[in-house]
Amino acid sequence: MKKIYLLLFLTVFLYPLFGQQETVLVQGTASYVSSQNVYVKFPTTEGIEPGDTLFTQKEQVLKAALVVKDRSSTSAVCTSLLPEKVNAGDTFFARIPKKEAPKQPEQKIRADKTNTPTDSMPANAPVVITPEQEDKPVQDFKQKIRGRLYAASYSNFFRGEADHRLRYAFTMQGNNIGNSRFSTDAYVTFRHTAGEWNEVKENLADAIKVYSLAVKYDLDKQSSISFGRKINQRISSMGAIDGLQVEKGFGNFMVGGIAGSRPNFADYSFDVNLLQAGAYIGHAANKDGKMLQSTLAFVEQRNGGATDRRFLVFQHSSTPLKALSLFGSMEIDLFENIHNDRKSTVNLTNLFLSLRYNFSKKANLSVSYDNRKNIIYYESYKSYIDQLIEDETRQGLRLNVSYRPAKFITCGANLGWRFQKSDLNLSENLNAYLNFSRLPWLKAAASLTANFLRTNYLDSKIFGIRLSKEILPGRLNGEIYYRWLDYHYRNYENHFRQQIAGADVSLNLTRKLAFHLYYEGTFDKQNDTFTRLNTKIIQRF
Repeated sequence: MKKIYLLLFLTVFLYPLFGQQETVLVQGTASYVSSQNVYVKFPTTEGIEPGDTLFTQKEQVLKAALVVKDRSSTSAVCTSLLPEKVNAGDTFFARIPKKEAPKQPEQKIRADKTNTPTDSMPANAPVVITPEQEDKPVQDFKQKIRGRLYAASYSNFFRGEADHRLRYAFTMQGNNIGNSRFSTDAYVTFRHTAGEWNEVKENLADAIKVYSLAVKYDLDKQSSISFGRKINQRISSMGAIDGLQVEKGFGNFMVGGIAGSRPNFADYSFDVNLLQAGAYIGHAANKDGKMLQSTLAFVEQRNGGATDRRFLVFQHSSTPLKALSLFGSMEIDLFENIHNDRKSTVNLTNLFLSLRYNFSKKANLSVSYDNRKNIIYYESYKSYIDQLIEDETRQGLRLNVSYRPAKFITCGANLGWRFQKSDLNLSENLNAYLNFSRLPWLKAAASLTANFLRTNYLDSKIFGIRLSKEILPGRLNGEIYYRWLDYHYRNYENHFRQQIAGADVSLNLTRKLAFHLYYEGTFDKQNDTFTRLNTKIIQRF
C-alpha cells in the first residue's frame, strides 16, 4: 500500500497539462471579517461566481484560501478554508476567464506593445489585474509593504473572579523594499497575564513568540536566498525553518535547499541543538487556465548531533479540470532507531488528500482524507515504545456539500468521521447550515446552524442563529448570535444544557485604524455565568 501511495504521488508530480480556457488573476482585499464570513472587495466581480475558490499568493505560490458563497457587483461573501484567522486588509486572488481583446489596427498594436503589462512575465504566467497596475508599466521589482500592529485584551469572569490576558502582535510583509531585491517577513507576538509578570521574567521565550522573522534577496525573478525564520511554501508541512533557504528556478522547474535548525519543542525558541538540512525539486505551471505545483524534498533532522529523523516530503496542488481542485501532501520516514539498532526503512508517516469539485455555479462537493500519525523522533521526547503505544493510525474522512437554491440563500452540510483501528477515538460529526447573505427587510446577513457530535465518551447537540449587519457603511459593523447546547458524558446520567449569547462590534476609526469589541456569556441551570470580554485595536499600514 505504501508503494501505491508513492507511485500515485510521483505520477501526479509528472502529470502533464492539457488545454483549457485561458484565465487571469484578479486581486481583491478583505474589507470585513466576521466569525463566519469574509467579505472581499474587488474592482468588479464580473467572472466570479458562487462556488469559486479564492487564493492567497506568497512567493509565487498559490494556495486555496476562500470559497465564494455570494457576490454583489464589487464584493464577494466567502467562507475560509485556512487554519489561521483571516484579517481585514489581507489580499486574495480570483481566477476568471480571460477576455479576448478587441482587434486593433496593426500600427496601433505596435505602438502600444512596449506598455503591455505582461511583456516582462513568462509566457505561461497568469496576468494579475489590480487597480494600481492597470495601464501602468511593470517594474521588475516593485515595492509593496503591508502590515499590522495590534493590542488585544482577553478577560474572563466567573464566580466573582477574573483573569485578564494581554496580547500584542506585529506582522509585516515588505516585498522589494525601495523597489530593490530585498524583502522582509515578520510575525512576532508578546503575551502575558495581568498580575503574573514573574512568569514572563522566568521564561521570556514563552511570552515572546517569533513565528516568522526573515529577510530575502531575489537573485532574479525565479531565484532567491533568504535567512531567518520562515515557512517554506514549497514544503509547508515542515512548519517554520530557522536558517538559510535557497531556491533557483529554471523555467517551470526549481531546485532548492535548506540548512539550519528547528524551533524548540517546548517554547518555540531558537535551538541550535535541533539541526536540520535538506534539498528539494519542484515544478510549477499555469497554462491555459490550469495550475499545477509539486515539490519533492529530502530532509534530515538531528538532535545534539545524532540523527533524529530522515524523511521525504511530497506536496502537490493542481486544477486538473476546470471545476476540479486537488491538494495532497505526504511524508515518508526513511530511518529508524529501535534499541540502538539504526537502519533504513520506508514508513508512510503522513498522508493528507483534499478534492473539490464544482458541479455548477450553485453546487459543489469537497472530500478530504487525513491519515497523519504521531511523528517518532528517536532522540527527542519519549522512548520508542512510549511513542508506539500512542501511534495507532489516526484517520479522518470529511465530506462537505454546498448548494445555492436561490440568489441570496446557501445551504450545506459537513460530515466528519474519525476512526482508529481499535475504535478508541471514534468520532462522528455532522454540521448543517443555512445562510442568507441578504435579508431585504433588515439589509443584513443571517445564518442558522446545527451541529451533532458523537464520540466514545460524549454526545452533544448545538443549535445556533447569527445575524450580522453593516450599521454604518464602511465604518461600523455589528454581529449578534445565540446558541443552545445539550450534551452529556456517557459516564454520567445527567444532561448538561447551556445557552450562549454574544455580540461583536467592529468600528473603523480611520481607513487603517480599527477597534473591535466582543462579548460572550454562557449560562446554565446552576446559574453559573461565565463571561468573556475581548477588545482589540488594530493599526494597518
